[in-house]
Amino acid sequence: MNNTKVRMGMVGGAEGAFIGAIHRIAARLDGLIDLVAGSFSSDPLRSRATADMLGINPSRNYESYQQMFIEEAKLPEDKRIDFVVIVTPNHLHFSIAKLAIESGFHVLSDKPATLNLQEALILEQTLNQTECLYGLTHTYTGYPMIKEARHRIAQGELGNIRKVVVEYSQGWLASNEDEQGKQAKWRLDPEKAGISCCIADIGVHAANLAEYVSGLEITALCADLNHVVSGRTLDDDGTVLLRFDNQAKGVLLASQIALGEENNLNLRIYGDKASIEWNQMEPNSLWLKSHNAPSVLLRSGIALKSTAAQNALRAPAGHPEGYLEAFANIYVNFAKQIKAKKLAEIATNEQFDVPGIKQAIRGMAFIENAVEASTKDSKWHTFKIG
Repeated sequence: MNNTKVRMGMVGGAEGAFIGAIHRIAARLDGLIDLVAGSFSSDPLRSRATADMLGINPSRNYESYQQMFIEEAKLPEDKRIDFVVIVTPNHLHFSIAKLAIESGFHVLSDKPATLNLQEALILEQTLNQTECLYGLTHTYTGYPMIKEARHRIAQGELGNIRKVVVEYSQGWLASNEDEQGKQAKWRLDPEKAGISCCIADIGVHAANLAEYVSGLEITALCADLNHVVSGRTLDDDGTVLLRFDNQAKGVLLASQIALGEENNLNLRIYGDKASIEWNQMEPNSLWLKSHNAPSVLLRSGIALKSTAAQNALRAPAGHPEGYLEAFANIYVNFAKQIKAKKLAEIATNEQFDVPGIKQAIRGMAFIENAVEASTKDSKWHTFKIG
């Protein structure tokens, strides 16, 4: 069984869709997963063209995800898909994930997990009634140096955490002219994106990264969200003050109108012994800074202390690894988790370092808490779930 590939079905991601292609590259990078079925588009012609391009057996190119789950469940256990990956706009995530789980298939979903928090809580209830696994593609947790930073903080190298600063700035929605592309249109549409654009799209990544690396949880926030470009109903920029469960404070900046920025995700965590700094556009480097001592530049592949970081690398030091490899690390760990589940071994998300339903719920709660807090005149608001 350890030599058997995990079989994947895909919902969404037709030819020409950016994130679908990224998922497929990540899934096949390490040779553990086979894409064997899909419902790639609500347009039968696009779905068929995508299946043909990918070499999918025509009998396993389905007109709908509902049909895929029905037909795949009829196949022998060693032929049917093991899990489905969801790469559609936000408003479809919940219905696909819920039906997949009820049909007995594991789920790996794009973030945010659902359209709203209530759907995420229902999804948790559904999972608790089955043996199915659930993963969420918080991609940036897959970087080796992020795992190294997390390990060093957990081991106490930074001491008591005092402050967390996380920034995710992009400029791709800086003007009305930028709204014409398909990726922009659905993100700015409340019916498809939900109650937020910027915070739901990238702010939730920043919040997840801050919690993942620091080991802390957000307990309160103060938010100021804006729709800077005229005519928009959803936020395209935001600033959120954070309070964590050890009373440390933080700042989260998220913007999609920061003209000239590409994908500037930057994390700084300050303790009473040392601090760390990491930037997604230079992902193989991690700065470790101390008081009255030289700053140390840690590089991927050299003297790493974390087994998780070492396992996330594929090439020797000095050979750049980046976004695709980080994405693939989510897939690798999820595939290993599924294999462990088949062998009746312990297969928790924590054990396999896979973001799961807890992170899904906290992500949706962050979005809703931030949006609500932004409408209030009072400063601090308790981080509420449910």
